[in-house]
Amino acid sequence: MKFELGRCLLNERLMESGKSAEWLAKDLLFKPERVYDFMENKRVMPLKIAISIADSIGCDVRDLYELIPNE
Repeated sequence: MKFELGRCLLNERLMESGKSAEWLAKDLLFKPERVYDFMENKRVMPLKIAISIADSIGCDVRDLYELIPNE
């Protein structure tokens, strides 16, 4: 089955983990603006970055975006 990416759920995952966007940016050596761009759907996370983000905040990669089945 194919999927389309819906909205980014990074903000929700960060809130669940008790961490901030600034903390995540510092942890991954990114500028905070880059993290905010992901959160605001201005950029799509490349897979390598999504894996790093998921590992940092303790979630599954698939939990970072809404997944919409494409029939």
